[in-house]
Amino acid sequence: MNAARLIWSVCILFLLSSCYLRHRGGQEEACCDLPQIVDKGELVVLTVNNSTSYFDYRGEPMGFQYELAQQFARSLGVELRLKVMHNSVEMVSALCRGEGDLIAYNLNMTNQWKDSLIYCGKENITHQVLVQRRAKKSVKDVTQLIGKEVYVQPGKYLTRLENLDKELGGGIVIRQVKGDTLTIDELITMVAEGKIDYTVASNEVARINRTYHSNLDIHLEISFDQRSSWAVRKTSPQLAQAADKWHKENINSPEFKACAKRYFELNKLPLHGTILSLKDGKISIYDALFRKYAEVIGWDWRMLASLVYIESNFDTHVVSWAGAKGLMQLMPATARAMGVPVGKEADPEESIKAGVKYIAYLQQLFSKVSDKEERLKFVLAAYNAGAGHITDAMALAEKYGRSRYVWSHQVEHYLLLKNHEKYYQDPVCKNGYFRGAETYNFVRDVMECAAMYRSKVKK
Repeated sequence: MNAARLIWSVCILFLLSSCYLRHRGGQEEACCDLPQIVDKGELVVLTVNNSTSYFDYRGEPMGFQYELAQQFARSLGVELRLKVMHNSVEMVSALCRGEGDLIAYNLNMTNQWKDSLIYCGKENITHQVLVQRRAKKSVKDVTQLIGKEVYVQPGKYLTRLENLDKELGGGIVIRQVKGDTLTIDELITMVAEGKIDYTVASNEVARINRTYHSNLDIHLEISFDQRSSWAVRKTSPQLAQAADKWHKENINSPEFKACAKRYFELNKLPLHGTILSLKDGKISIYDALFRKYAEVIGWDWRMLASLVYIESNFDTHVVSWAGAKGLMQLMPATARAMGVPVGKEADPEESIKAGVKYIAYLQQLFSKVSDKEERLKFVLAAYNAGAGHITDAMALAEKYGRSRYVWSHQVEHYLLLKNHEKYYQDPVCKNGYFRGAETYNFVRDVMECAAMYRSKVKK
């Protein structure tokens, strides 16, 4: 047994003994079943910060497990309070200590935990898959991996690939990457971009990433099925029964299906048609509005037009996978805060007026960035990602000896690292996991589009 497995086993044994002691001798301080939850009016949910469970997007909480937990809490008539943990062991430990009521996460069903937990809700079947690009000659059977280079992270993916290699009698060319340099999301992106041919991921992570890269083939399973579900303490059987009942009754509901579609099917990147004709010095039919409102924030109107083009392709009725609406693609809470009347999200002037008001707020927020051109990049990034993730990246840049007030090659570097556990779990980060590549590209795309507009359209 290697050192890592030994440490993991010790942690599990300590956790189980801790849970056991809490149930001995009539000690029921951890007992808080459904009646007590309803009485206090609050369900305390434990989860982790990642692309499938919970994350902050443009200042609003999102995540598949988070949304399901919200729906479940509403069905009980209580408020949801979320506690974000670092990993499964920490979640189970906190649950046993009575610091939460329910784990809303695909927690693996293991013999070690069955004595302390009740697994509940929908039972999910997960497995590992080969991630490759779609092609006529794509790998259809694991035997075809012999002689192929597969890049993989250390841990469960590497272990499974090594075992598969032994089962096949050898021949898979396994390229182990350092776990702290490339995340699974980044490996999958490298496959999509043709930089490597193969990697391995869980089917859930692969499905999420396919919504960013439509050219991926994730059909080939390479591992045995692993069962997982939500969990509660042994002392909460009524809560477990309620979760089972809710999942059974709602698995086919429109709300449940819409939630699953949002995270695992809808394209996450905006689609752009060809640039509209620039003859006669026109960018769009909204140019007059861009000219009018750009003055409010001191922008060149062509910069505002480029932001709108990259955000919405000048489509007033487009709705993003996350629910952002209108020309300026404002999230619902932001739109309300900036004064967009209910039902007017698709109104061009209301959207632009509110978007500019939000930009003015961001300009004030990043006023300490003295260089005007640099401040513009910070504002664009915050507009796309939410200000919290940008201030996190600034804090990381400062911690690691770079400038918190320079975007290019400084703060943008740490935004790209916010999908690494080492960085998004750093104490200086207050907003957790974030997929920074899209915002990194957004800033560059808007700047390039604005430069093109300036070269072709008079001010």
